[in-house]
Amino acid sequence: QVRVMESGGGLVQAGGSLRLSCTSSGLSAYDMGWFRQAPGKEREVVSCVNWDGDTTYYVDSVKGRFTISRDNAKNTLTLQMNNLKPEDTAMYYCSAAYYIGYGDNCTPRRDLGDWGQGTQVTVSS
Repeated sequence: QVRVMESGGGLVQAGGSLRLSCTSSGLSAYDMGWFRQAPGKEREVVSCVNWDGDTTYYVDSVKGRFTISRDNAKNTLTLQMNNLKPEDTAMYYCSAAYYIGYGDNCTPRRDLGDWGQGTQVTVSS
């Protein structure tokens, strides 16, 4: 089981920054991803990282603005979000993921547990 807890969301103005964190006792053994869901939209992948942190993926809309990282010693996954835009407004979730790299995105693993509560990011214009 990978039970995750997300934190770090908030309300910021466009152009601002937030740093999201995800913690889980089992996180270090798995590829991980950040996903988001805006009201009325399907959940989408934002960024992925393989288990040792040397391979990453970003959806085109966040490239150059978001940075995913992990500290396996602390069982922590982080998403640094800079130059935020109103369209980044969503509930953000982390999850263990299936991720093969090679430019492909990742898909959330639901075999390891349910989604966490997420953390809300709201960007005002």
